[in-house]
Amino acid sequence: MTEGNDWTKKELENEYIGTMTAVTIPVDIHLRGKQHVLDFFEMKRILSEAELISLAECGCRKRVKRCDSPLDVCIGLDRKAEEVTKEGVGEKASVEEALQALRRSHDAGLVHIAYTFSGDEKPRYICSCCSCCCHSMSALVRFGIPEAVTASKYIATHNRDTCIDCGKCIERCQFKARAFENGKLMFNAARCFGCGLCTSTCPTKSTSLVKRE
Repeated sequence: MTEGNDWTKKELENEYIGTMTAVTIPVDIHLRGKQHVLDFFEMKRILSEAELISLAECGCRKRVKRCDSPLDVCIGLDRKAEEVTKEGVGEKASVEEALQALRRSHDAGLVHIAYTFSGDEKPRYICSCCSCCCHSMSALVRFGIPEAVTASKYIATHNRDTCIDCGKCIERCQFKARAFENGKLMFNAARCFGCGLCTSTCPTKSTSLVKRE
């Protein structure tokens, strides 16, 4: 895809970082000690508490155009949902419609991030982000601004005994927490933000999420 107008480090620092809190939200995760998948538990709670929900296209991917990930997966809540629908850039959505959008974006390997703006107690946007296009993910991964995204309360594990070094989790990890070293898959926990993308596609269930200590 042809690249568009990319972010600059100065723009990210001045216009985004510091004006909002971006927190990863794990979706479709496996928790150690549980025998079932806790499907969208945190996201569904956030959506259910909102009085109004909207769905719109991702402004970051429309602007930067570095990938072909789904566009129509940007979720607005309450005041932001009202603004989006009034401006005609998004439509009202039900909790189930928003969850369906999250399922599609999870399958596409996008990280779900809840954005809380200065002065707000609750998230106003839930975005499905990629490190190649989206402002906060770009700030963290591409420009090395550590405060751009806050990790979830979970962290991934890596069972070396059952891992078959297939590399699927490397493809899924937007934070570059996994890589091959001398033919073996290595996991750098310091880079893990607990998004859960690696857990749902591991063929041997060698990765799961546990609560951070």
